[in-house]
This record gives sequence, C-alpha cells and structure tokens, in this order.
Amino acid sequence: MPKLVDHDERRAQIIDALLRAAAATGLHAVTMRSVAVEAGISVRLVQYYFDTKEQLLLATMERLAVRMGERVRERVRTAGASPAPREIVEAVLLEAVPTDEESRTFHLVYTEYAVLSVTDPALGGKAFLAAPDEMEAFLVAQLAAAQQAGGADPLLDARQEAVVLLAVSAGLGLSVLLGQRTAADAGAVLHYHLGRLFPDPGSGTGG
Repeated sequence: MPKLVDHDERRAQIIDALLRAAAATGLHAVTMRSVAVEAGISVRLVQYYFDTKEQLLLATMERLAVRMGERVRERVRTAGASPAPREIVEAVLLEAVPTDEESRTFHLVYTEYAVLSVTDPALGGKAFLAAPDEMEAFLVAQLAAAQQAGGADPLLDARQEAVVLLAVSAGLGLSVLLGQRTAADAGAVLHYHLGRLFPDPGSGTGG
C-alpha cells in the first residue's frame, strides 16, 4: 500500500528548504530549482505545491510570522505567570534582535523580502503590512495598560511611543545582522530605553 503524503508536511519541507537556501545565498538568489535541490525533490514537485516563486515567498512569510509569534509567547512565558506590560513589551521587541540561527534567518529573509517588495507589487500590499500593523496595535495596548496601572507616564502618547519602539528594535536588529553590534548590546539598548518608558518606582530614575 503506497504511503499517504502529508501535504502540510511537504509544504513545510519546501519552505524550510527555501529558508536554508536564502540564509546561505540570499533571498534574491533563490530559485525554484535551488529550493528543489535543497529539499531533495524535483522542481515539478515544488511547482505542484507552489505555482510561482511569489506564492512560495508569500507562504514563507506566513510561516515565519507564525513562528515568530510562537517565539514571542515562549519569551513571555519565561517572565512568569502574570508578566507586567514592560516584560511583555521587552519580550516582543527582543524578537527583532537576531539571537540565534533561527532568528537570524528570520530577520535576514524578512529584511530581504521587504526590500524586494518595494519593486515587486506581487510581494507587497496590505497582506505584508498586516503583521507590522498588528504589532503596533499590540504595543499600543500594552503601553496603555501600563499607563492605567501607573507603570508608565500617563502623558505619553502610546501610539507614538509604539512606533518609536518598533523603529528602534528594527534598527537594532539590522545592526546585529550587519555585525555593527552584538545581540547582547542591542538588548541592553532596548532595556535602557524601556527603563525610560517604564520607570522603576523604587529607584526614582528608571532603568
């Protein structure tokens, strides 16, 4: 009796192959053939699941978004049963810093995809912007919760601060990719900045 094919598993296999190829040569150099070689399958089989490279790239970004969400939740769980808004915000922002091989691949591929989407309408659009918009809204909610609980300055503009936080974390992540600073240094910068937004009432200075 022939073995039944798990189509979700096969799609994941192809996406993982693309990620490995992109981490080694850059997303711009990835082709359907190079993905097939990396996955150890035929080009025709890759095309059976993904008609075009654009479809494969979009599916890859969706998979990365899911995995990033899982990593954020793992970070939040390590903060305890009832993490404070600052701990949640810090966990989210630290995922923008490449700290291991998986997160390095994620940020490398995401950054390259963002650049490619500027000149390729098939890769951009509202779907690509949905995740950053959701992250911004999430941070706004956490900052507002901290303000209501007295853990952050009530005069702060939560939305503007959320935009700044995302810009800072993205810039730090890129600087780590480029080797300008270490992941530990980037984490220290984030920790310092969050100390200004969420001052420690016992210290009188924040941080």
